[in-house]
Amino acid sequence: MNIGVVGAGYVGLVTGTCFAEMGNDVICADVDAKKIDMLKRGRSPIYEPGLKELIQRNTHENRLTFTTNVAEAIQGSLIVFIAVGTPSREDGACDLSHVFEVARAIADNLKEYKIVVIKSTVPVGTADKVREIIADNASVEFDVVSNPEFLKEGAAIDDFMRPDRVVIGADDVRVIEIMKELYRPFVRTSRPIIVMENRSAELTKYAANAMLAARISFMNEIANLCEHIGANVNSVREGIGSDQRIGFPFLFPGVGYGGSCFPKDVKALVSTAKESGYDMRILEAVDDVNTRQKSILVPKIRKHFKGKLKGKTIAMWGLSFKPRTDDMREAPSISIMNQLISESVKLQVHDPVAIKEARRLFGRKIKYCERPYDALKGAHAMILVTEWAEFRNPDFKRMKGLMAGNAIFDGRNIYNPKIMREMGFTYYGIGQ
Repeated sequence: MNIGVVGAGYVGLVTGTCFAEMGNDVICADVDAKKIDMLKRGRSPIYEPGLKELIQRNTHENRLTFTTNVAEAIQGSLIVFIAVGTPSREDGACDLSHVFEVARAIADNLKEYKIVVIKSTVPVGTADKVREIIADNASVEFDVVSNPEFLKEGAAIDDFMRPDRVVIGADDVRVIEIMKELYRPFVRTSRPIIVMENRSAELTKYAANAMLAARISFMNEIANLCEHIGANVNSVREGIGSDQRIGFPFLFPGVGYGGSCFPKDVKALVSTAKESGYDMRILEAVDDVNTRQKSILVPKIRKHFKGKLKGKTIAMWGLSFKPRTDDMREAPSISIMNQLISESVKLQVHDPVAIKEARRLFGRKIKYCERPYDALKGAHAMILVTEWAEFRNPDFKRMKGLMAGNAIFDGRNIYNPKIMREMGFTYYGIGQ
């Protein structure tokens, strides 16, 4: 099929590339000329395992092309995906200006029948508004489909190629069959294609992310309680996760969630509910708990040094909001670093891929280290924020020899407290 994708950001780029990998002809359009030039040269503007190789292969086979001409992507395609950003406004509501801008561009270039697919995460009712914008400015037949993405950063290619489910919001039988045919190669292992109305599809994405965020905040609340009453959160997690009704995913205590989805989507769902006259008190609490959790290590650090942080050198391992991505949006590391910088702490940081993004955010306020052990040199303490695989089994003797102090603040509970203490470290975890 001929597919156009407007928006070559994280969602649009993964979507377009994976469709091209299945033999479709895909045009990805974006107004960012620098980004498009980079993609034309086979380079990816984002870090996502496996993405660069797929881009290079499909551009070489001429199945995947990139352009700054949005009209070209619209006119040359039967199916046009809207995959632009929907950031949070100051009040937590979703900013749909980019989505509506694309809708107007589609209307201006609608010369024949098109299927307009909203891939961006949008509030309930957005498909109706997009349909209205196009209908008010064009007389050609078209359909609007809601097709939310469920991509995890760091595993997005696998998520798209082998989805748990595909959700399609549409009510026209012809459109539904075309969308099913488009996704058929991705669901050959009997994963479901779930068809529903637009509004239900829009809400499904928010509900899924809100549920996962709630599990994280709930487990962090339990971890904080464990510290107050002398229980061990790892034991509690094993005890409740073994219940088949609960399970283990997203029950890891830590320093809170970040990224481009959970924080934004929880706020947007709360805002949508308020607009409808309903207060989602559980999700308001989920957001509040997460904001507090991002700073949970700072009081521990302050207490360890008896309030005397000025001039201390502290190493930090992990800057991205999760492993296998360079994304630092809403990352707990930002909250921790800002507080420590305000107390005149010298920070030496390392992350396998997020150093470039950290430089953009913090400039010369901190020291950047290409290797994890370099960050430890002369450090009075080390903070682990992101559980990258290469941090799980380091050389503890080497760490001890490099550091000026012996405090380890483990924000993801990846180290064994008993072993750490036997190695001579003063160890602080979450909920233990």
